Amino acid sequence: MTSNKDIYREFCRKEKELPLFLHDWWLDAVCCEGCWDAAVVKEGDDIHGVLPYYIVTGKLGHTFITMPRLTQVMGPWLSYPPGQKSWSLLGFEKKVMTGLIRQLPPFDRFIQGFHYSVANWLPFHWQGFAQSSGYTYVIEDVSDIDKVYENVRGNIRREIKKAEKVVSVTVEDDIEAFYQAVFKTYRRQGLKPSISLEFLRRLDRACKERNRRSIYFARDAEERIHAALYIVWDDVGAYHLLSGGDPQLRTSGATSLLMWRAIQWASEFGLRFDFEGSMKEPIEQFFRSFGAVPKNYFFISKTNSRILKLKQFLQDIR
Repeated sequence: MTSNKDIYREFCRKEKELPLFLHDWWLDAVCCEGCWDAAVVKEGDDIHGVLPYYIVTGKLGHTFITMPRLTQVMGPWLSYPPGQKSWSLLGFEKKVMTGLIRQLPPFDRFIQGFHYSVANWLPFHWQGFAQSSGYTYVIEDVSDIDKVYENVRGNIRREIKKAEKVVSVTVEDDIEAFYQAVFKTYRRQGLKPSISLEFLRRLDRACKERNRRSIYFARDAEERIHAALYIVWDDVGAYHLLSGGDPQLRTSGATSLLMWRAIQWASEFGLRFDFEGSMKEPIEQFFRSFGAVPKNYFFISKTNSRILKLKQFLQDIR
């Protein structure tokens, strides 16, 4: 008997607009601390909707359906029949999403970020889920790169021109050097890296095997790395996954230059550019300065465990 996971893998091979983070090979790479599976709604040979999910077990034995590291979105992905009217489309969404929800395994806590193209979360609301919002920043049309550059804020354009005089941009496979650049950024902020080098190597191997990533470096004449940038892509968009740099060389403008070079690359292949937005104000301002526009996406959550509900309540009233 064919499993849902096998059906989902076949769906990934056929669905050209499926976001990178929902692909089976991506989930194989990032779900190394738990396991993943998928809910599937189909009629005959037609798959109407899928919902991949990642399961981890907490220290106290709680079961969490959550987001893997470095994975911007999960959530449902629907294949709409052609020629639907608005009332039938909404009815289709309700039917398929409800079917996906009912296939989820028992869980104590569920949280997923949906792709910004998912505009209707009501079927989840009717099943007791809650919603909050996140934002990413996207340049949808990069076909006219000169027009894109005109929309870049003046201070960023000045940083790009400044950096071009100081550093050279290369695309390399040195994942260790990239990780060290990211580590320096975390250290400057007084934080521990959210991922290990081993995790990044695992993901990088998967991306490299499928030609789905580039690692940009900005080096000066002394071979010092000012900044580094990791870009991944699918058939419709490129994504800023990770970046970092030397805190002592931050004023060179190298990060702005690398981001611009990645946007130029996306333009050559007709891909939109997703900065993978942040709720942190300085980062949001930086992304917005490239002329990107905010895209609202849903965080959908539900807590079934009484213990976790009480813990959340106590945190909220502090």
